[in-house]
Amino acid sequence: MKWQLPAMIFLTVPNSLPMRFLAILIVTLLLLPSEATAQKRKRQRQQTMTSLPFTAASDLHLERSSIFSKSFTGFALYDPEEGKMIYEYNSDKYFTPASNTKILTFFTSLHLLGDSIPAIQYKKQGDLMIFWGTGDPSFLNPHLTQSNKVFDFLKNRPEALLFCPANFNDARYGEGWMWSDYPYSYQPEKSPFPVYGNAAHFVQNDTTEGMKVAPAFLENYLFHESSLQDDDYIGRAEFDNQFYYNNYAAGGGHFDWHAPFRATPEFLIKILSDTLHRPVHLLDEKMMPPPDAGILYSLKADSLYRLMMQESDNFIAEQLMLLCSGQKFGNMNTEQVINFSIDSLLSDLPDEPKWVDGSGLSRYNLITPRSLVGILDKIYKKIPRQRLLNIFPAGGVSGTIEKYYRNGGSPYIFAKTGTLRNNHCLSGYLLTSQGKLLIFSFMHNNFTTKTGTIKKEMERVLRQVYMEN
Repeated sequence: MKWQLPAMIFLTVPNSLPMRFLAILIVTLLLLPSEATAQKRKRQRQQTMTSLPFTAASDLHLERSSIFSKSFTGFALYDPEEGKMIYEYNSDKYFTPASNTKILTFFTSLHLLGDSIPAIQYKKQGDLMIFWGTGDPSFLNPHLTQSNKVFDFLKNRPEALLFCPANFNDARYGEGWMWSDYPYSYQPEKSPFPVYGNAAHFVQNDTTEGMKVAPAFLENYLFHESSLQDDDYIGRAEFDNQFYYNNYAAGGGHFDWHAPFRATPEFLIKILSDTLHRPVHLLDEKMMPPPDAGILYSLKADSLYRLMMQESDNFIAEQLMLLCSGQKFGNMNTEQVINFSIDSLLSDLPDEPKWVDGSGLSRYNLITPRSLVGILDKIYKKIPRQRLLNIFPAGGVSGTIEKYYRNGGSPYIFAKTGTLRNNHCLSGYLLTSQGKLLIFSFMHNNFTTKTGTIKKEMERVLRQVYMEN
């Protein structure tokens, strides 16, 4: 580096100043870098902080991206074998993760749930069979392969059936959810014993011979409402289960629609009674499952994890948190199990997350890219690689990134998306062209361009990481 005397410096030296002090002053000024040189050194330090330390990656700089320049972008890239971060850009800043929150739910579930999901707890008392839900979301869920264990158990028990909701200690919605979104399929209500995914299914096409509804008894709750918008085929009153169909549906138009229902205990026993073809009664008492209560299991846990991660199923995520709470505390409350996970399982993260729900529907959630990488590293160390990569969406192959990150028949991105309006994130695992596994978190908030534009630029960056390693 060249050094020069700063321009436009004029010295007025008193006649009484000894010559040795004058010499020291001149030497000191000669050693000072110019303002331009100091700015150059600052830029070089910044460049070093945001450059990948591997060959031929010098043009990756995210701060130079014209696509990312008008949004808030963070990125962290980590080598789990070396145990070190190899690229960071705003990795210590907090972002709204959207459905990347499901990574935290997945991690907590791996710690608190076993290989199979507990479906119900039950206790026989004379000629009565009392049963409690566990939060298991699989019963009659059309998005999951069914096990008949729970259905057959409830259908064939000789005792009278009494459902008790006393172990559910939560609200129907998560903190910060959009209450006005109650009619839409991505926001079913939480409940202790879900049925049909806590949503009604309405379908009409050439083969249905009119509108078909599941559960079927909801046909008695369905009415025509001409004021509904054309693209909202089915509407619902907020606090009861009166459903309405619009003019398009009334005219025989084709559609396939899921609409959440109010999942109250009273409505649940109506559905169960209709589905099981036998009476089910509500035990409205504060009676918790006793220590010797029986437990009936339903599906393998990975079937829930895969649906949650690949299809970003919000309902599965929320119910998994209730399941975790029940396993740890004996009652279902999302907040208490989140607090446990943060304090006991995630206490060593570089930045403590602000975490309020299981699905990421809430904009109150906040986390840094480097903390997400830390959680992904914990998951990677806990379960075998092949099982892990089968659960996450695979670029160009499956789930929410089926149309992106394509690489022929050899996917290189295995990651969870997270999308809300003006926010998009992707966090997971990257297999390089040399077979090395890296962990990354790529987060974008507050953009006004199309999400597809952000995704394409992300793909360019991640593809470069793949090719150069």
